[in-house]
Amino acid sequence: MGGAMLRGWLDSGTVTHVDILEPYGYPRAPGLAVFTDAQALINNARTPAAVILAVKPQVMNDVCAALKSFIPRDALVLSIAAGKTIASFEQTFGTTQPIVRVMPNTPAAIGKGISAAIANKNVTAAQRTLADQLLSAVSIVEWLDDESLMDAVTALSGSGPAYIFHLIETLAASGETIGLSPELSMKLARQTVIGSAALAEADADIPAATLRENVTSPGGTTAAALEVLMNGELQKIYNKALAAAVKRGKELA
Repeated sequence: MGGAMLRGWLDSGTVTHVDILEPYGYPRAPGLAVFTDAQALINNARTPAAVILAVKPQVMNDVCAALKSFIPRDALVLSIAAGKTIASFEQTFGTTQPIVRVMPNTPAAIGKGISAAIANKNVTAAQRTLADQLLSAVSIVEWLDDESLMDAVTALSGSGPAYIFHLIETLAASGETIGLSPELSMKLARQTVIGSAALAEADADIPAATLRENVTSPGGTTAAALEVLMNGELQKIYNKALAAAVKRGKELA
């Protein structure tokens, strides 16, 4: 996720200099300084105005402990880790540290993401503006007032791209069962999802249900397929999937 956001920032020119801590290295690019261990970063990086924590929740505590001495007490700390609460970062960095918790998604890499964010009381107006500028360069930004919603956001939009990619996979695989070649089936499935999403975006004031109904002629082929999907309780499957993601997010806290 961090890599997706970084690519978006670099492509859009949002940032001019970034110091990166990445144990496995990172492709060189103008404005990037890459460090493979925390001590090298601490010894050589410039004093940051903002620190983006973009690591897995399981290793976040170790990363924060390693960087604690490097991060100024008034620097903005922005986390994109699922499940990790603002309170957990305040335990490490102190209750006066400005912290923004964010859940973006991978379409941020091409400027098509959506991010939900919430700030603690220490974040200044200027820092909130900075966070908003970073996020809006790669995504739509929704600011929350209730941090408890973050697990639900993660389940829907944070993990959501994987659900859509799985939909493309399954549509393409089903196309093969009715006689289409793998190549043609995948092309049709992929472009159908892309085009439908673009149509939903272009007609954002029209409910998704109405867009669906507009494609569905009574007694037609689409109606026959939708009857199978709806009788198969697809909605209940999605309910269970998102509930499982929310549960896992709370476990990662």
